[in-house]
Amino acid sequence: MSVVKSTLSDEDRTTVGNALQGALVDLVDLSLVAKQVHWNVIGPRFRSVHLQLDDVVASARTHADTVAERASAIGVSPDGRAVTVAKTSGIGEVQDGWIKDGEVVKVMVKGLSAVIGRMRERITATAEPDPVSQDILIGLTADLEKHHWMFQAESE
Repeated sequence: MSVVKSTLSDEDRTTVGNALQGALVDLVDLSLVAKQVHWNVIGPRFRSVHLQLDDVVASARTHADTVAERASAIGVSPDGRAVTVAKTSGIGEVQDGWIKDGEVVKVMVKGLSAVIGRMRERITATAEPDPVSQDILIGLTADLEKHHWMFQAESE
């Protein structure tokens, strides 16, 4: 049952809601992964990678809020609980302990690439049923691609 009524049809709301929920989970997990490696990065590029990770965390958190609020606006209850993120995220696990700066860069390139791939699928899925949600997904994907580029430039 939806308390908030949407102008979208039930079918379109389900399609868009699934896309937004998937985006929310990926963004929450991306922020957690980036923060985990942020706390544990070591190496000669520590400072630059450390600061770059803060930028990813800030972007992911901002976009997660936008996505969750868009889901609410169309009558879909967003679910960012830890158990949901753990069960449904497509980002791989990150090792525990200290992580060399070069390995952190690889983790971020791989994680961002995975999220961007799924975001592009969501952009396609929302094109017809809800261009407003699609626009949000396009904007956040552009931001993620910028971070992806910057980490790739850090690659050895």
